Amino acid sequence: MNIHSADVWRSACDGHLLAAVRTTLAGLPAGASVGVALSAGADSAMLALHAAVASADAGRPLHCFHIHHGLQAAADQWQAQAHALAGLLGVACHSRRVRVARQGDGMEAAARSARYAALAALAAHAGVEHILLAHHLDDQAETVLLRLLRGAGPLGLAAMSPAMQRQAMSYHRPWLEQPRDRILQVADRFAETSGWHAVQDPSNRDARYKRAAVRLDLVPVLDAHWPAWRRTLARHARQAGELAQGARDAATADWLQLDPQDGDDSFSLAAWRALPAARQAPVLRFWLQERGLRMPTEARLNAWLKQLREVHALGHDRQVRLRHEKHVIVVQKGRVRLISEATDGNILKTQLE
Repeated sequence: MNIHSADVWRSACDGHLLAAVRTTLAGLPAGASVGVALSAGADSAMLALHAAVASADAGRPLHCFHIHHGLQAAADQWQAQAHALAGLLGVACHSRRVRVARQGDGMEAAARSARYAALAALAAHAGVEHILLAHHLDDQAETVLLRLLRGAGPLGLAAMSPAMQRQAMSYHRPWLEQPRDRILQVADRFAETSGWHAVQDPSNRDARYKRAAVRLDLVPVLDAHWPAWRRTLARHARQAGELAQGARDAATADWLQLDPQDGDDSFSLAAWRALPAARQAPVLRFWLQERGLRMPTEARLNAWLKQLREVHALGHDRQVRLRHEKHVIVVQKGRVRLISEATDGNILKTQLE
């Protein structure tokens, strides 16, 4: 977007939302290109609007990235809407279709994994290393609540961070402190001005999905009795994040004692067992987090700990097959390895020979 185009849409922007985006962009390397994950829903569309204005003012190239999941009948229309919005804003838009395969953690987790992989591929093609995500205060509060209910543990309540590294890509969430009501007000104003309307994802109203169930069934009750619950839970997320950083520093130090090997995604089982029991689980979480995987539930993690503590410390153990997000944790030649499910058969064949 050029400065002239930015002037056209500047009046549609909200001052708080625009300031938050400017703050995020100011923290990035000078001149670095930026991407926006654009679903064409209200949240991501308004992030694209504000990012377009802020990027033009800062002289930064901006790209929009749309992921076509193919899960809804209107997916083609959403892709067209995303490109239409980018055209209005004078911003390049790139899209990619993905095939979502259901995982053990459910369709939501499968779609999320496919989305991040596709975003990274599009960004690499466009020469972008920083992507903006439109998660907001309401999303953060819901995430804390969902993690609490699924037993993610005290550190898991840190929920979403303002910035995260997932493999080689940096993701930024400038609106974690911004309420969704503010975003929707801008979306309505923009629709009146431009004639462009955000798409509506029916899964957001489908109680078969956990997050939708929270919005439909729990949020009205929380709003009625605890109107400040979103900011309260977001505060818990910040406090848990501070605790998580301390735990991360300790886990990093422990990780370096496990004889990690670059590019191997493995560590020494014997060295891990030598750690105090209380530090074995945190270093496993650190291992998974560094590889962009979700944290396991407490029940799943406890089952992993039991198996890894009991498995033979040397050689192979064909019985250890701990599946997690299209990956498998195996024990081979005294090392704990993380491999993709696609190569699991080859590993098993090697162990049997």
